[in-house]
Amino acid sequence: MEKKLTFEEAMARLDEIVIALERGDAPLEQSLTLFEEGTALIKSCGKLLDTAEQKVVKLRKGDDGEPVESLFDVE
Repeated sequence: MEKKLTFEEAMARLDEIVIALERGDAPLEQSLTLFEEGTALIKSCGKLLDTAEQKVVKLRKGDDGEPVESLFDVE
């Protein structure tokens, strides 16, 4: 079973992947594997950020009927 990375761990690994790919000295197969891993990490980080944002912000209807963001109250 693979350990689920925290956002910070995923970003650090993504940084390592970018550096390795920018060097350009990895064989093609390894570069493709790194690219695929990086793409998966970007997707995972995006989901984590979306989840965090949903916990912090909620939408409510303003006086004019348009959505207004407000802080999320946990009650």
